[in-house]
Amino acid sequence: MSVNESPAGRQPTTTYDSPFMKACRREPVPHTPVWFMRQAGRSLPEYRKVREGVPMLESCMRPELVTEITLQPVRRHGVDAAIYFSDIVVPLKAIGLDLDIKPGVGPVVEQPVRTRADLARLRDLTPEDVSYVTEAIGLLTRELGSTPLIGFAGAPFTLASYLVEGGPSRTYENAKAMMYGDPELWADLLDRLADITAAFLKVQIEAGASAVQLFDSWVGALAPADYRRSVMPASVKVFEAVAGYGVPRIHFGVGTGELLKLMGEAGADVVGVDWRVPLDEAARRVGPGKALQGNLDPTVLFSSTEAVETKTREVLDAAAGLEGHVFNLGHGVMPSTDPDALTRLVEYVHTHTAR
Repeated sequence: MSVNESPAGRQPTTTYDSPFMKACRREPVPHTPVWFMRQAGRSLPEYRKVREGVPMLESCMRPELVTEITLQPVRRHGVDAAIYFSDIVVPLKAIGLDLDIKPGVGPVVEQPVRTRADLARLRDLTPEDVSYVTEAIGLLTRELGSTPLIGFAGAPFTLASYLVEGGPSRTYENAKAMMYGDPELWADLLDRLADITAAFLKVQIEAGASAVQLFDSWVGALAPADYRRSVMPASVKVFEAVAGYGVPRIHFGVGTGELLKLMGEAGADVVGVDWRVPLDEAARRVGPGKALQGNLDPTVLFSSTEAVETKTREVLDAAAGLEGHVFNLGHGVMPSTDPDALTRLVEYVHTHTAR
């Protein structure tokens, strides 16, 4: 089923005809839809309040808390889509890997994956492993009504990078060493992670998510030839696994200007663009048949309202000729961002693009 077909019987028509969903399908919209990566999070005082004393991974496993956190930016900012509150390592934790999210550091894996024997620890993910996701999305879709919910997962390369490095990295030397030095092990690792990722996305879609985003946050560290050979097959597998649901599939990475065409070819309906490449140039690189998402530099929000509006107009002007455009930042909302700046930005985009 293509994204342009009505997914009869599963997707609520109330979200199907929303501006966000229409933009993803490259259909006419009443205004350019807006949502922000990391819109539910540390920039909101109400988020910090409900998360107080609750570890990150635990907060992802409490359906009522997930529901509240996911809804907070929808209430406050009036965004056109909610994104499910979770973390890319949740499915890895759910299959029994010993990992934790350490404040100020990020995901840390107790025993990194370095050998073929380590692959045995990556078992299949079942819906029962993440029953809290199904429950939370059920709660959310009832509350959200006509506002779409975006499900998400980490892409195989980014998950593999965390697993092989044992935590965040700036150079990915261990992951790249495996990719170059033991390509068969690397391919098997990414293939296993593709199955886990696809299963996680399927749970979210079947519970009621209207769209899904695959975050390949760190894939910008690769050259196009290495991406095509060593990463793209696993990403293709993920996108193909959920193609039959007919929900829009978004693909995003940071520093991926040289990879935009390939990321679209991997199976995305919408290609996310960071702030480094103007959207008109991104459209030329991606080619026809894809909507684009982006791409205001998140740091612009620390400037004056006038400066934010000027830079926002630049993004909207660059997007004027696109087949479909979802306004977003070029990466996630930074923790010290003024929430009111985000609210004003949503209102400005809606007003400036009203048709």
